[in-house]
Amino acid sequence: MRHALIFAAGLGERMRPLTNHTPKPLLSVGGKLLIEWHLEKLAAMDVHYVVINTSHLADQFPDTLGDGSRWGLRIRYAYEGPTPLETGGGMLNALPLLGPEPFLVISGDVWTDADFAALPTEPRGLAHLLMVDNPPHHPKGDFRLDEHGVLHDDKASSGLTYSGIGVFRHELLTGWRDVIHDEGAQQQPPRFKLRRLLERAMTQGQLHGSHFHGAWTDVGTPQRLQELNERLLDG
Repeated sequence: MRHALIFAAGLGERMRPLTNHTPKPLLSVGGKLLIEWHLEKLAAMDVHYVVINTSHLADQFPDTLGDGSRWGLRIRYAYEGPTPLETGGGMLNALPLLGPEPFLVISGDVWTDADFAALPTEPRGLAHLLMVDNPPHHPKGDFRLDEHGVLHDDKASSGLTYSGIGVFRHELLTGWRDVIHDEGAQQQPPRFKLRRLLERAMTQGQLHGSHFHGAWTDVGTPQRLQELNERLLDG
């Protein structure tokens, strides 16, 4: 993988008032910006081209991160406008800036010690998702991972949570209008969630994943941010 996409356009509503004046990925945790933890890991695995999608307080990203040269990266920004385009619309909007090969996707509001280099550079299907144990705020999980590494939308008692990290092929979005019929999909640029495209890929047996057992946090509230900060500072 030579290219990566970081989702950073969200409004951070659950993180208010901290996100009233600062985008969530630019909040500090453990002595670094939340997004900086990702940038350092990307640079270490020789992913040198990073696209960051932006919306809320978008100007702060280039002002803070610049062109990425301090990490040995080249950063491009995919502005979504004043209203975020959701995960599907955001990925679609960023595709012209990404190369033709599979690309790594990282949610800008998670923290993990996962080794991104351990993810497959060529997914067996349309995408490979990194799955984690269900956190307390999401007890039912998202998808079931079977013994062959295939994901299913029937969680039963063994559902796992999508970590917000994965490797995607452009082809996942091929024919997206055949699947997405929401009002937002008719806007320009289109605004829609990625979930239905993942569900389509699952019905085709084209969505795979792996179970990560290390540290992972969805930094979605001030309390979780504080708890993570204390853990990191304590070593």
